[in-house]
Amino acid sequence: MTPNGSAIRAIREAQKLSIRALSNRTGLNRGYLSRLERGLIRETTAERVEGIAQAMRVPTAAITHKEMKP
Repeated sequence: MTPNGSAIRAIREAQKLSIRALSNRTGLNRGYLSRLERGLIRETTAERVEGIAQAMRVPTAAITHKEMKP
């Protein structure tokens, strides 16, 4: 699954949620979340993306790249 790091960061910041708090909610390492937000991790498991979405209370589609179809 392809996460949209800038969307994750924007939603997290809009919710006034720190990376540390998101790490606590998801069980994912803060460094991993930071790399994800900066776009350094281009693919990850669906479970991780779904866990982040659930922790931020948004649909999974809000934090993933959608494929453009002609």
